[in-house]
Amino acid sequence: MATEPSWELYRSYLSVLQEGSLSGAARALGLAQPTVGRHVEALETSLGLNLFTRSQTGLLPTPAALELKPYAEAMHSSAAALMRAAEGQGDVRGTVRISASEMIGAEVLPPIVAELQAAHPGLKVELALTNRVEDLLLREADIAVRMVRPNQDALLARRIGVVELGLYAHREYLRKRGTPEKTADLAKHALIGFDEETPFLRAGSKSLPGWRRDAFAMRTDSDLAQFALIRAGAGIGVCQVALARRYPDLVRVMGDDFMFPLEMWVAMHEDLRHSARCKVPFDALCLGLEHHVA
Repeated sequence: MATEPSWELYRSYLSVLQEGSLSGAARALGLAQPTVGRHVEALETSLGLNLFTRSQTGLLPTPAALELKPYAEAMHSSAAALMRAAEGQGDVRGTVRISASEMIGAEVLPPIVAELQAAHPGLKVELALTNRVEDLLLREADIAVRMVRPNQDALLARRIGVVELGLYAHREYLRKRGTPEKTADLAKHALIGFDEETPFLRAGSKSLPGWRRDAFAMRTDSDLAQFALIRAGAGIGVCQVALARRYPDLVRVMGDDFMFPLEMWVAMHEDLRHSARCKVPFDALCLGLEHHVA
């Protein structure tokens, strides 16, 4: 390799991987299509590898391209983290990226973030809502709200408390279908659950036999969609006790039979502990979430 490829070449290659075509990558990057094509060709020449093959549906990545993908993604995350850090030098300003699950990000964080941004107008907040645990060591996010205990030594983590999950249904649904009193009664009801098996589903099945994929009348991997189905009276599903309290028409069922606790943690890379851009949001999140679980 005569010269080390520049980041812009990797960025174009990664965008083609994600978009599946030169034209799609060009639109995503705001570049001309020939420019993206030249970047990919230059990277292939520098690395001595073929990264894509043409097909009727677009560009197909070669095995070499797929093997390099996680490294390019790590470079992309680091470059984005560098820009956020550069923006936030000095006062509480710049961009902070917060990762959280769908439910926490959509139902719990908005008022906390709104108050934070009102107090610090120079701060920009990116909310990455995903049930995937984003890697803070790779700087995919600055701060993460997690429902599992972080296990990396390089993270600064604070335990917020325990979030209790329960089975809930709309009052009108129970009026029509009756209220289950024991586990066997659930077989007579419309159950709302996940489509893909998850660690949570496996753990839930242990504490509530019969709570399995083939028993669900409605399946979705979106926690928000499940919550919406419960509120719409579609059936019985799992949701956070603290969130259900906001809706008087939601009734907890079989509370003695199904109580599933999840620990809540807020974490960030320990290198960010002295960054006002991250430390102030970290403390605000911890305070707001402590009120949520109280």
